[in-house]
Amino acid sequence: MAAEMNNQQLYDQDFYAWANEQAGLLRAGRLSEADIEHIAEEIESMGKSEKRELVSRLTVVLLHLLKWQFQPGLRSASWEASVQVQRLKLVDHLADNPSLKSQMPDAITAAYRVGRIEAVAETGLGKAIFPQTCPWTCDQIMDQDFWPEATN
Repeated sequence: MAAEMNNQQLYDQDFYAWANEQAGLLRAGRLSEADIEHIAEEIESMGKSEKRELVSRLTVVLLHLLKWQFQPGLRSASWEASVQVQRLKLVDHLADNPSLKSQMPDAITAAYRVGRIEAVAETGLGKAIFPQTCPWTCDQIMDQDFWPEATN
């Protein structure tokens, strides 16, 4: 019980020290001393973090594609670079986490909801101007050569 209390205290007060201690215990095969419950929580949290990164990068791409389509007169090299960089980072992120590919439809839906709100705020255009659901396929979103046509 005392070891459990120490694990809890360390987890609450010094996460870095707790993480290093747990890694050492696992490497040494001392599983009975490891804080299994918190280790499992942290592993789950890491998975959620990877999905959040996917949605965040998609949000940036979708925001800039909306601006590209609906504000063609304001297109800029920075918008283009932002989309290209985020697309490359998405490719790398998916290569590092291939199981996230199955999450793309939900991630695109979540990212588009946020990207649409940000597009309204950044462009000053009315919400009704932008489609309610993402108008592009996953392949289009990820395609370095895809740029939506201007909508006037």
